[in-house]
Amino acid sequence: MKLVVDNGNTRTKVAVFSDDGEEVLLYNWQQPTLQDYQKLLSQYEIDAVLICSVGAFSDEIFMFLKKSIPLVIQLDENTPLPLKNGYATPKTLGYDRLAVAVGANYLHPDKPLLIIDAGTAITYEFVSEDNTYCGGNIAPGVSMRMRSMHDYTQKLPLLEPCQTDVPAGAMGDNTHDAMCWGVIVGMTYEIEGYIDAMKAKYPSILIFLTGGDAFFFERRLKSSIFVSPNLLLLGLYCILRYNQCLQIDQQ
Repeated sequence: MKLVVDNGNTRTKVAVFSDDGEEVLLYNWQQPTLQDYQKLLSQYEIDAVLICSVGAFSDEIFMFLKKSIPLVIQLDENTPLPLKNGYATPKTLGYDRLAVAVGANYLHPDKPLLIIDAGTAITYEFVSEDNTYCGGNIAPGVSMRMRSMHDYTQKLPLLEPCQTDVPAGAMGDNTHDAMCWGVIVGMTYEIEGYIDAMKAKYPSILIFLTGGDAFFFERRLKSSIFVSPNLLLLGLYCILRYNQCLQIDQQ
């Protein structure tokens, strides 16, 4: 069994994969403890783990994993990848951005890919048909846009993203709807703009949508897309399996 850890900005996702790549367990933790990992390892025989962390990762938990699992990898700019990395500044590249690109490339190799990851930030990643990660763009996500309207104005309230369907081209007749619809409709147009531009340049491109806020846009997008909520975790598994194979080959 393989263990992958996505230590994100607000939550930690932990997944266990079988050796053939099937996801057998998924946890979505707010603040995981050492006891959580101890219980997990008591239930599954894990022979390798990959940690992807955008922030600080607990030294106590890391040392426990090192003592308990034969292969422990903390993803960084020097970790070998199963695709080429064409990013000009790999040290500044978010590992979560790289992982979703690897996951999409694993599912559809030798194809141009646009991966849209709608989370705290919304990112747009491009993988070329020669299996090279070429880079992408970063913009504020749904919650970040909501908060910025409150933080940088005198009177606009801090709202939670609306959960209801927003009509195309909707115009709110109250402040709540004006803010919520402004964010969702505006981001929908932004996403469709990226998709249209990339399709014009790469007619055979495949579009992936992932991330915690993907459900806001899944039904609103007119283009054909692959919705893959756990694409990042799949990418981490692919990186881990690739490195484990390299280690075996070098022995």
